Amino acid sequence: MKHRTRAAALLLAGGMLITGCGGGTGEGASADRRTGARQPHGATGGGQPAPPAPGGAPGGSAKGDSAAREDGTDGKQRDIAPPDYLSTFALDVDTASYGYARRTLGDGRLPEPGTVRPEEFVNSFRQGYERPEGNGFSVTVDGARAGGGTGGASDGKSGEDSGKGAGDWSLVRVGLATRAARPSGERPPAALTFVVDISGSMAEPGRLDLAKKSLTILTDELRDDDAVSLVTFSDEAETRLPMTRLQGNRNRIREAVEEMEPADSTNVDAGIRRGYEEAVKGRRKGANNRVVLLSDALANTGETEADAILERIGDARREHGITLFGVGVGSDYGDALMERLTNKGDGHTTYIADEEQARKVFVDQLPAHVELTARDAKAQVAFDRETVQQFRLIGYENRKVADEDFRDDGVDGGEVGPGHTVTALYAVRLREGASGHVATATVRWLDPRTRKAHERTGSVGSGAIDGALWGGPGKRLQVAAVAAYFAESLRGGELPGSPGLGELASRASELAQETEDDSVRKLATAIGRADRLRNGEEPKGGDGTEGEIG
Repeated sequence: MKHRTRAAALLLAGGMLITGCGGGTGEGASADRRTGARQPHGATGGGQPAPPAPGGAPGGSAKGDSAAREDGTDGKQRDIAPPDYLSTFALDVDTASYGYARRTLGDGRLPEPGTVRPEEFVNSFRQGYERPEGNGFSVTVDGARAGGGTGGASDGKSGEDSGKGAGDWSLVRVGLATRAARPSGERPPAALTFVVDISGSMAEPGRLDLAKKSLTILTDELRDDDAVSLVTFSDEAETRLPMTRLQGNRNRIREAVEEMEPADSTNVDAGIRRGYEEAVKGRRKGANNRVVLLSDALANTGETEADAILERIGDARREHGITLFGVGVGSDYGDALMERLTNKGDGHTTYIADEEQARKVFVDQLPAHVELTARDAKAQVAFDRETVQQFRLIGYENRKVADEDFRDDGVDGGEVGPGHTVTALYAVRLREGASGHVATATVRWLDPRTRKAHERTGSVGSGAIDGALWGGPGKRLQVAAVAAYFAESLRGGELPGSPGLGELASRASELAQETEDDSVRKLATAIGRADRLRNGEEPKGGDGTEGEIG
């Protein structure tokens, strides 16, 4: 997304957490998303940081006193939390990093650390948040002591001994959820432009053949009043099918899909430009207009930089609101390019490795989620300086937003559809003996139709994050913790309370039984495989499938 800059550096060392006071700051100086320059805290921008809980009163419930509040103001509020205690990021519903990691592990390799994004691991699992009745978000804030609880089956440890460096750290979970997706017959019609990579690299099994299968599946699922167009690209782009309504044309669409065959090099730039041209040409008023890119994203011809590619189709994105959904395929996958394209293309990305996943994405998700609930959605968490000593947001490094830009609606956030959940996990260390209000989370978004700004908040107190993590009642919180610990381990870091991979796999297996969630079972399998690879053992086969998307 435009204006977003990557954080100055990833936290590479295990347990390396940024202090909230006394020699450090909560998240470090903010980065100006327009220039990439680092700014001192307190620098002014187009918006103001969110205020703390009303009156700074302690308490706050685990679910967060979720009081709806429309902004519609000049943002001149000055009684704000000290900037050092603010954490601001754009919402993210991507899951491709987790899907690709599972595919890589299934192939007997550890994923490259740079492809591992913890937030995408966490957001690949259901969290069970209460959903709002109308458009917008619900806000849930809760947590537990890191490392606390009963020991896993693998080691028999108990209490804080089951996690490394837990001490007085807690995990705080900020959960945001949109309303459930409407039944297919109730949503607005969709106008989807598919841009399909038919370069030579797509000839590998699990690439173009899977893309063709996916589009054939979708053709059977879309409604008669939906429409699709088809663009293919290799060294050049070609329109195979202009925008065509499904009614009476399903066989024509299937034939166009079936005729796709691998060709030459990969000119992603040409494909996306042609795709947006077709999307604008076939744009339908009142419909959900979207470009869907299916590719291994291994660009080697034409423009290969995401920012330059998207700049060429900037008017189509800004003026017509056409979003980009990326579907990654292939064992050798251009994760960085696809992720950057969708971030800046006002969309999101996922990854598919087989027909089961294809059905999940193209049958269960895409038809229901083509509409948007929120545009430019951002979250800001204000930690209470009286109770919090240190905190760290786990992941979201390339989603960071300058604190002062939270209410600047000219700064892009994330686009979120119905049926989505977004989870942000924080490692938080309270001051010794402190109790009361810990943090207030605020989500801000624009209505997709009116562009009116809305906000909703939730708070949490120390009593709601003092329970044991492992063995406690919060099974979905434990699943989120396992996913985050796993991701951080894969990219070479370590978090307070993080068990070793062996124990983590055992905990995931227990949670799979307790939740009866097959996606958690697959998470346990992936963790066990990573543990064996780390120890130089051969993985015991693989299913290559992705965890369930929340």
